[in-house]
Amino acid sequence: MNYTVYDFYTRDEIERSLLIALLSDNYFDGFEETSETLQAYVPDEQANDETVVEILTLNDWLHIRFEKRKLEHKNWNEEWEKNFSPVLLAERVAIRAPFHEPVSAEFELVIEPKMSFGTGHHPTTEGMVALMLHEDFKGKTVLDFGSGTGVLAILAEKLGATEILAVDNEEWAYENAKENAERNNSKNITCQLANDSLAITKQYDIILANINRHIILAQISDWTKRLKPTGLMMVSGILDNDEKVIVEAAQHCGLNVKNILRLNGWLAISFSHI
Repeated sequence: MNYTVYDFYTRDEIERSLLIALLSDNYFDGFEETSETLQAYVPDEQANDETVVEILTLNDWLHIRFEKRKLEHKNWNEEWEKNFSPVLLAERVAIRAPFHEPVSAEFELVIEPKMSFGTGHHPTTEGMVALMLHEDFKGKTVLDFGSGTGVLAILAEKLGATEILAVDNEEWAYENAKENAERNNSKNITCQLANDSLAITKQYDIILANINRHIILAQISDWTKRLKPTGLMMVSGILDNDEKVIVEAAQHCGLNVKNILRLNGWLAISFSHI
């Protein structure tokens, strides 16, 4: 798959966070930040200048200049290797790439990101990791919906989960999660490609979804049906100003807020049955 990169010239952290959220709802699935720009990646066939201009116009961001360029699929790993540095989350979870030296931490995850989201550098992943560290995963069954690199599924196993289903609707993310599970010697993770033939019928102790507002709202009712009565659902990819609509949607499904973590304008929320 070939990608188009949009470079948005803004140093404003709030504008960048909002842009990420809005672009995520319009087929953009990778983001990097430099000192001058937000770089947003979208598959070539989904690149649409009119959509980008509409987002900027509706949010009164016409002062944000953007440029676009092509990024060949074969260059993606090289781009990541230039910019991906090891990260330590909550002083307990280290995430590094295979080309980095080992990192001393309670939990070390080795992640080759390729084109998948989830290296621990974005507040949404950091928030999910922090939520997970607050909970007991020992002997639990876990559904990781929108698994990306598989980083949360791998951490779930390291925290003691005994059965994890990692699901993503992008074939390259599905393949990437499988590779990363093998790289971390994960034995309890099953990766599946989410397509029309995938039917998730069993219930899980814990459901993880580090995804975006649009998909959370569309899927939360189905996820609730797949959550055991004593289960826990953790979601992220939510901006501060999305809190009310997400919480109301969860409550409508019979869920109650257990914990909320806030980080740089982003939220990670855990829910349990009321």
